[in-house]
Amino acid sequence: MTNQTTLNPVTPALHPHDHDHGHSHTHGHTHAHAPAETSCCGNPVCGSSPAVVDTADIPKGALLFRIPTMDCAVEESEIRRALEPVAGVQGLRFRLGERTMAITADAAALPLALDAIRKAGFKPEPVVEATGAKPVAPARIAGMSMGLARLVAALVLAIAAESISFMGLEGKGFMAAEMVLALGAIGLAGLDTYKKGFGALVRGRLNINALMAVAVTGAFIIGQWPEAAMVMALYAIAELIEARAVDRARNAIQSLLALAPEQAEVKQADGSWKTVMADTVVLDTIARIRPGERVPLDGVVTAGISAIDQAPVTGESIPVDKTIGDVVFAGTINQTAALEFRVTAVAANTTLARIIHAVEEAQGSRAPTQRFVDKFAAIYTPTVFVLALAVATLTPLFMDWTWLQAIYKALVLLVIACPCALVISTPVTVVSALASAARRGILIKGGTYLEEARKLKAVALDKTGTITEGKPKLVESVLIDASGNEATMFAIAASIAGRSDHPVSKAIAEGLKGQRDEVGDFTALPGRGVQATHVGQAYVLGNHRLIEERGLCTPSLEAELKRHEEAGRTVTLLASDKAVLALFAVADTIKESSQAAVAELRALGVVPVMLTGDNTATAKTIGAHAGIDDVRGNLLPEEKLDAIKAMQQRYGAAAMTGDGINDAPALAQADIGFAMGGAGTDTAMEAADVVIMNDDLRRIPETIRLSRRAHSVLWQNITLALGIKGVFFVLAVFGSATMWMAVFADMGASLLVVANGLRLMRAPK
Repeated sequence: MTNQTTLNPVTPALHPHDHDHGHSHTHGHTHAHAPAETSCCGNPVCGSSPAVVDTADIPKGALLFRIPTMDCAVEESEIRRALEPVAGVQGLRFRLGERTMAITADAAALPLALDAIRKAGFKPEPVVEATGAKPVAPARIAGMSMGLARLVAALVLAIAAESISFMGLEGKGFMAAEMVLALGAIGLAGLDTYKKGFGALVRGRLNINALMAVAVTGAFIIGQWPEAAMVMALYAIAELIEARAVDRARNAIQSLLALAPEQAEVKQADGSWKTVMADTVVLDTIARIRPGERVPLDGVVTAGISAIDQAPVTGESIPVDKTIGDVVFAGTINQTAALEFRVTAVAANTTLARIIHAVEEAQGSRAPTQRFVDKFAAIYTPTVFVLALAVATLTPLFMDWTWLQAIYKALVLLVIACPCALVISTPVTVVSALASAARRGILIKGGTYLEEARKLKAVALDKTGTITEGKPKLVESVLIDASGNEATMFAIAASIAGRSDHPVSKAIAEGLKGQRDEVGDFTALPGRGVQATHVGQAYVLGNHRLIEERGLCTPSLEAELKRHEEAGRTVTLLASDKAVLALFAVADTIKESSQAAVAELRALGVVPVMLTGDNTATAKTIGAHAGIDDVRGNLLPEEKLDAIKAMQQRYGAAAMTGDGINDAPALAQADIGFAMGGAGTDTAMEAADVVIMNDDLRRIPETIRLSRRAHSVLWQNITLALGIKGVFFVLAVFGSATMWMAVFADMGASLLVVANGLRLMRAPK
């Protein structure tokens, strides 16, 4: 094989990881086509191949193969076991959502490895690098039609065989027709199952394919030809329906891909505009979007004012106003006016692409319950096989059964024993929950974190940018000199502040609306403020220290300053040579959502704690407004880390929420780290397990509620799968359960757990 994928790794901010350290990935794509797919257990699934194959995260030197018949953890395990005896295989990486496998192996070992995979009943197809071609819809439709037509034909033949048996038609001709019809149905519906089943038996593995192959063959041998045919046809159709439902969950996040338009209107060197393919646009290109259009790429607005619907990326239900300097995301919708923006991420590395990629990675990870179910199924299936063997061989000796009756009941047990409903009960639930969270602007980086969130007993919250807006805002303006004119004084302050780049000055300039005048002799006073002249008069705009140095402080002013400082505000004073004229208080204001988020956490039984590097007085003021009792200020990064450890000892499972580099150690230490994706740093987002794309703290209690719902649904599904099988086990041994009933029991259980899991894709009321 020479079709090795060429890689150009780039490290994006968002990437899936676990606490054993992960790898950063980009969202590069290659396209692969397959006329027909198969389901989790090896039956045809028409046209379910994903449109895109992600090749960005395969290890260096690895080759990527598409395996059309690999769809669930059972299939992955079969391939891993088939490769265990092959020397020279150095590494494997599976992407079940895309049905791909990356294999790292010695040149001599690769052909042996591929041969072992083929003997296991799979067909590895090399994936070549993308050329930008889109999947061909007619080919996919043709594949769907062929697979469905084959199963319909198999069902028709099985019904015809059953009809001959039901009508009691006798004679060699009818018996021969009955047998031929049954053989035809089994051949059309079950060749893949037979191939993989007997391959598993040769290797001593008892999977669902082996169970079905033995059961159908046994039924055929003892003369139950129509029933053998109907069992295989119904089983194949049930698997098709189930696999389509699973694909709905697995590919839910893929629908986001369609949100980013394929074309972008970009500015040319001569000032003209030209429409080009979005994946050809380079960084720093100026692009334009008109009202009603979707944003093709991430960027920063350079001209225009408009409102953007960011719901697909951040989950915000209300459009966000955008002006010069604001960030726009690919896939969001421009609402009111034309905007120009500078491209800050190429198509493969937009925030939308990275979200999709991260959720796909999370879908491939095993949640704790899923690992438990996989281990349980590995014991369950052989146990049932031994039980069926005992029924077939021992009951004629100890009970009044004929050998044919005993063998038939044993075969019914084998069909009932199909672990598909059990195995599929967890991944469909986890994938549905992950997709639902992503649509709400919550990026959960794995099933483990989805399940663990329900156990949280305490959540630590950073202050700046997490509980608060993260930027200073003018909250109060006071005229100190009663002889002055308020409008005039405020206009002078705004004019001077407008000349400074300091965040506090900017907040004053933005907060004081009105006419701006020209000022001269503008000079910065480091650590104190600025000075300038207005209409020949000298003024300063500075802090408490500057006013004290000028000898302009009075007892009444000191009292006013103390009031603001105790409230955690930064005070700036406008003064002339003779007196203080006005006072401006700036503060980092609390987000509207923070109080509601804290209240929701308390309602869930989770203790909120504030950990911040800001001074304790300011922190306590903000904490009181937010409703947080436990407030700890003046913390260095290592002290935040120690605080998380202390919370874990005191409360149990604890989370950390932050947006800065100084929060990264605590995010990594916490049982679950939540990062603010809107204002957060790349370091914080990489260290976190969950990224909140719209910086709304209410998403944290929402994540906990989703985790609790998912856990409940997981165990509902496991109980359903085992309960239904338990009932039919009893009926099979002591009652009159037939193979038909066994297939319907298995099909019903599978469809019930899939439908129950898909409920998580709906947003809760």
